[in-house]
Amino acid sequence: MLSLECLFRSFGNRRQVAAYAGLVPTPWKSGQIDQEQGISKAGNPRLRRTMIELAWQWLRHQPGSALSRWFHNRVGAERGRIRRISIVAVARKLLVALWRYVKHGEVPEGAVLKMV
Repeated sequence: MLSLECLFRSFGNRRQVAAYAGLVPTPWKSGQIDQEQGISKAGNPRLRRTMIELAWQWLRHQPGSALSRWFHNRVGAERGRIRRISIVAVARKLLVALWRYVKHGEVPEGAVLKMV
């Protein structure tokens, strides 16, 4: 699904990858005020949904990876809103890591690959 929706395209950088999936923050600037309005929904909704589900699966099946450790250090035992917001960040970071794997062959840090 990822290869059909996203990874076959050529992106210039990681920000373009995340923006295509709609996993980037929406800034709002007016004069001295600089604020984030939440996650942009201007992207591929199927890819965004898939990445969020994949992020939950990543946390479950790759507990020793750097991304999983980052999530657990950031969230801890919290439940609810903080956890849902953080999983979107994990989804964005995971998509970028998978894009780097496809483009450059860089395995995500701490990921355990299984031979099939």
